[in-house]
This record gives sequence, C-alpha cells and structure tokens, in this order.
Amino acid sequence: MKTLVISGGSSGIGKATASLFAERGWCVFELSRHGKEQNDNVPSTKGKIVHIYCDVCSEESTIAAIKEVLQQTDHIDVVISNAGFGISGPVEFTKIEEAERQMNVNFMGAVRFTQAVLPQLRKQQGGRIIYTSSVAAVLPVPYQSFYSASKAAVNALALALANEVREFGISVSVMMPGDVSTGFTDARSKSSAGEEVYLQANKAVTTMEKDERGGMSPMQMARLFYRIATCRRPKPQYVGGFSYRILCFLDRILPKRLVNWIEYKVYS
Repeated sequence: MKTLVISGGSSGIGKATASLFAERGWCVFELSRHGKEQNDNVPSTKGKIVHIYCDVCSEESTIAAIKEVLQQTDHIDVVISNAGFGISGPVEFTKIEEAERQMNVNFMGAVRFTQAVLPQLRKQQGGRIIYTSSVAAVLPVPYQSFYSASKAAVNALALALANEVREFGISVSVMMPGDVSTGFTDARSKSSAGEEVYLQANKAVTTMEKDERGGMSPMQMARLFYRIATCRRPKPQYVGGFSYRILCFLDRILPKRLVNWIEYKVYS
C-alpha cells in the first residue's frame, strides 16, 4: 500500500484529494488542525485515511505530526503541502500582522512541512513533494496581493528545492489551481479598510469570489494531484483547469504590461 501525507486535508481540495487517494488504495495521513478520523468513509478493501493533528504554523507540532506518521509506516511515497488560507484588501491598509500571518501559513507552513518530511525522503532515497500553489502566483490578483505573493514564494521554493534534492531521487512539483468552488472563499479574511480610498476594492473582491464559487470542483484538482503523484516523470509546474493553462501560456508570450492591464480591466 502506497502512502500519502497531506497537510490541510480536512476540507476543500485537500479533503477531495485525501478521499480520492484512499479510494484508490492508498494509506493517507491527513494532517490538519481540524477534521477527524475518516476511515469509516473508505471501503475496507481499499485504502484508509488517518487524521493527525498538525498546526503548520508550529515547528514542534509539524515535527510531532510527522513522527506520528512514521510510527505507523516506514515509507512515505508522496507528500502534498496543501494547508493555506487567504486574505484580501488593499496593500496600503493591510495590517502587517495579517500579512505576516498570510506568509506564515502559506509559505513558512510549507517550509516547516518540507523540513519535517525531508529526512525520511532522503533516508529512503526517493519520494515526491507536491505543493498547492495558485494561478495567482503567476497572475497576481489585485487586493489579494499577499496571497499572490505567498504562492509566488512557494513556486520559487519548489524550483530551488527540486535541484537541491534531485540527487536523493526526490521530485518536486507545484500544482496551481484556478478558481475552485470550496469553503476557502467563505473562510477568506476580508478587510474593508481603505475602501473609501480604493473605490474598486470591493468590486474586485466580489468579482473574484463570484468566479471562485462558480469554479471547478475540488475533485478535478484531486484527480490532477493523483496524476502528478503517479506519472513516470512529473513536471515542475502544473496548472489546474484548461482555461487557466491558456492564461498562463499567454502570460509567457505577451508583454507583461499588457497582461497586467488586462487583469486591471477584469477587476475594475
């Protein structure tokens, strides 16, 4: 039985991914601050899901969670760093502590998770690390600047890490979803500070959330995660959703000024 360790697997894309891997016979360790044992949802003839408490903002909690995983298995095939959340609001009026919290969860949380699992992956001379990033890492969204920055940082981390761990037989990829319909939208920490100055802020955030609620299903992203986890030679970066792949391709071939202006028009 192959083993998946996923952070942020109690809801949304993470929950769909954990369920899909378990249904296909994997042993899944779901690490999050929420959730519960989900073994009852998986046929006994297939895989299983084991919930372990983990707060990726805490190095001690993350290390303890991986130690608990390794008490139940001696091999980790795939690691998915998926824990994250979003904030919105104008850069000028975003409280520094909120911006720091955004980076702490989305970026430093991924770093802590990576540092906790790498000793085992090096020891076994192989494994795959997959990060949940976002199309916003490539096409930053106005009034979601710090979320976009946190995901761009994850992309840079993944590319650099891939070359550091290549000699150990470890592959590293990022998956960048477009708009996905999950509870992530309602869980976003929204600030209305500065809206009397930045008159387009509320409209931009409303447009963004409408797109998210009408977006792809979490299971579509779960299937892509499974493909990345099981393909022979995973690529460094994947984009979730055909239309978003086109947008990311256009970003590479069109002048950046034009692309950024188009984004301005979309959200204004």
